[in-house]
Amino acid sequence: MLRHISERYARGIGAALVAVAALVLAANAGPARATDAGQVQQVQQAPHSR
Repeated sequence: MLRHISERYARGIGAALVAVAALVLAANAGPARATDAGQVQQVQQAPHSR
């Protein structure tokens, strides 16, 4: 009986560690950046007419 409980806790802790690792990796994966800032073009917004 004790073995089944400890296996269940071990699986739960393992799943929690995998989830935390996935969240940390996802948080550190930021948006892609331009390699050369000089080539980045800014978009001008057209005025809205009503």
